[in-house]
Amino acid sequence: MSLHPIISYLRVSTSEQGRSGLGIEAQRAALVRFAETEGFEIVNEYVEVETAKGADALTRRPRLAAALAEARQKRCAVVVAKLDRLSRDVHFISGLMSQKVSFIVAELGADVDPFLLHLYASLAEKERALISERTKAALQRAKARGVKLGGDRGNLASICAQGNKASAELRKAKADRRAADIAPIVRAFQKDGLSLRKIASELTTQGYHTARGGKWTAMAVKLIVDRAA
Repeated sequence: MSLHPIISYLRVSTSEQGRSGLGIEAQRAALVRFAETEGFEIVNEYVEVETAKGADALTRRPRLAAALAEARQKRCAVVVAKLDRLSRDVHFISGLMSQKVSFIVAELGADVDPFLLHLYASLAEKERALISERTKAALQRAKARGVKLGGDRGNLASICAQGNKASAELRKAKADRRAADIAPIVRAFQKDGLSLRKIASELTTQGYHTARGGKWTAMAVKLIVDRAA
């Protein structure tokens, strides 16, 4: 069976390198697993190192612009590990849709309608706003405890990191609970000889939802298997 060609796009900001949970190598590994699971062949890879500050624009993303050009030429899609590797900005996502190139977000699955990316981008914007609110609340609590904020960037970075860590730990705990619930069902399907794609279809058909409340994909099932191993 021939594999469908696809172009991968990876992005980090300079400040993220060396400390991000989704750095270049992690993104690359996620996309390789996705391609293997969903029947794609990564024919080229574009890596962007770009600051996340300021307004998004293709002029500030030369590697993304190049990926789009090659995807149009080869009539294939561009895949990213997570939506925020493209952007959290709804208007920027809308602009990308006008480029007449299909985008696939590995975390969401291969079958997600591209126009739903607008919805997910809106949710990402909301999450970013909530993170900002939690950070401000953490700063206020720290100030009330007498922590010197002023020009001490070390304290500020530490407080922000604590807020992000708490949010990440909460998401991980929720994913772990969901994996524990679904893993026995997945194992039963595996014993019956079902493929990851077929298991995903059966889970969705029987009314089970992912931790995010969406439909199951082969990649999502594989993550459950790996997590429960």
